[in-house]
Amino acid sequence: MKIRNVTRSTPALLAIALLAAASSASAYDFTVTNSTEVKITSIEATEDDKTWGKFNIGAGLAAGESMKITWDASTDESVCEWKVRASYADGSKAAPTTFDFCEKDLEIEFTE
Repeated sequence: MKIRNVTRSTPALLAIALLAAASSASAYDFTVTNSTEVKITSIEATEDDKTWGKFNIGAGLAAGESMKITWDASTDESVCEWKVRASYADGSKAAPTTFDFCEKDLEIEFTE
């Protein structure tokens, strides 16, 4: 399974988003879309490639569904770049992919 960033932003917009994130105490949020044919059972992130934390996605994310996820406030002072992966109902996992969570309107799409 693959992951891709579907957000379209210019370098100027990204710079503004980084400045806004650095100067505010708001949590990161992003949208996840499952464009596979298999239910996503968990989504995890790491900033150090050693410790993975799970997002609360309830009962999972069915094929074709999207959801908005907000980071816990404890991550407000963390780095912007994190690796993300998904686990699927069939036992497979997406390869970890790095995303910049300071990017405004970040959208992550899990694809086949």
